[in-house]
Formats: sequence, C-alpha cells, structure tokens
Amino acid sequence: MNFTKMHGLGNDFIVIAGERDLPPDVSERAVRLCNRYFGIGADGLVYILPSERADYRMRIINSDGTEAEQCGNAIRCVAKYIFDHGMLDRTAGTSGQTGEACELTVETIGAGVQKVRVLAENGRARSVRVDMGEPVLRPADVPALVDGVQAVDLPIETDGRGFRFTAVSMGNPHCVIFVDNAPGFPLAEWGPQLEKHPLFPNKTNVEFATVRSRDHVDMRVWERGAGPTLACGTGACATMVASVLNGHTDRQAVVSLKGGDLFIEWDEEDNHVYMTGPAEEVYTGSLL
Repeated sequence: MNFTKMHGLGNDFIVIAGERDLPPDVSERAVRLCNRYFGIGADGLVYILPSERADYRMRIINSDGTEAEQCGNAIRCVAKYIFDHGMLDRTAGTSGQTGEACELTVETIGAGVQKVRVLAENGRARSVRVDMGEPVLRPADVPALVDGVQAVDLPIETDGRGFRFTAVSMGNPHCVIFVDNAPGFPLAEWGPQLEKHPLFPNKTNVEFATVRSRDHVDMRVWERGAGPTLACGTGACATMVASVLNGHTDRQAVVSLKGGDLFIEWDEEDNHVYMTGPAEEVYTGSLL
C-alpha cells in the first residue's frame, strides 16, 4: 500500500488514496502507523475515498484510533494531493499556470460537502482556501452540556483552576479559552483535562488564544485524540468565531499557530467561515 506524508503547518498526516473504503482494522492501523517511534509518525491517518456527493470523500483517523469528524489542515492536504496528482476528471482550471485556480469539493463527516479553491503555481498547489461552512453555536449541537442559545464566555473548572470558555463546532467540537500568553501556556497540563471535561460528552478540542490586535490572534491547541499539535485548521476557525463573539477582533484575522499562520474570515453575509493556508507534501513510501 502506497502512502504520502503531508502536513499543514506541521499538523502531519499519512495520506492514502486509491482505496474504496476504510479497512476493517483502520483504528489499529492508525495507532500503529502514526506512532513516531515504531511507525511512520503522524497526527492522523487520512483516506481519500470515492464520493457520490462530491469529487472525493475524506476520512480522518486520529493517532489514538478514534475518528475525527473534520480537520481543516487535513482537507487542505487532501485538496493539494488531488490537484497535484491529477485526480480530477475535468481539466478546466488545472493547467497550473501562475495564478491559476481550481475549484473542487470534498465530502466530510462533520461538515458535509465542502467547497475548496486551490491556487496553483507551476503545476502545483501553492495554497488552499476552504469554505468551512457555518459555525455551530447552539450548545446542544456542539455538543456542550450548558444551557442557552450560545456558550460564550462561560465558566469552567478543572482540578481547582477556573477558566472561561466559548464553545464552537466547526464540524467537530471546540472549547476556546482566552489567556494572557498562549505561546507560553502549559498546554500539556490543562489540555487533556479540558478535553475530557464532563461538559463535553464527545470530548473536545481545546484552544488557548491570546489576542494581539483586532486582526491577529495567537493560538495553541490540544487536539482531541491527538494531543498537542503544531496547528489545527478547525481550531483556528473556532478561535476566529470565538474572538468575534467576545468582541476581541473583527471578522477577518490572521491566526498564528506554532506551525505557522492561517488567514480566517467569518463572512457576515453568508455566515460561512473561510480558511486559507498552505499544505505540503513531504515524502512518499510504501507499506509492506
């Protein structure tokens, strides 16, 4: 079985294309292959599969064997793989000239069919803009076990320490917490406790964010099922939405993660969140 190692701002994946569906041992396979000492090493295993609703379907298995509903960095990697490997039936817009753009669609479990725009240069995808859809703010749908229409700036306590959080779903659950110094925050101490907090019945991704200005936010992430990662696309989108809801930023901002920057827009007209950022192919290999 052939694979390609890819990453979006350091959030890395083992990408597999050509299968018809997930193998029955996919959870065990993800744990084994994502192990950074005895396997290939990655934050997750990503399959590019056929779809009846879109150009392709994406399934993501975290490094602990659980499945993620959505992943913003993975979908950019998938779009780049599809474009760079000539997997689209249509040819219009795929010549790869400088400034050339190509539209495609990717089906996900958490956000349905997502529209993706690939910006290409010299025949290779240079950056990817993804329509991440509308943010889900109703607590019951995130899900978060709190009352009200939205969960914005609410108290949460774990191991004797109190925080204030905003809950957002971008096809997967997020708990965004604003702190004084996100880059220096003790992520490994508080991330796992908040991930499994009783308020989140399906567990949650946890973002710690610091607002630099009305158009710039620093963020660090503890990903559900993967732990600390260098970047999280859906987390950056959730952080953008939470920043707006709390009055910290305007509706467009750069979100700086440990692995690099993403440009996030929350459009006021269609209520969709748009994410633009890079994806990179690192190497290819085969599994025996």
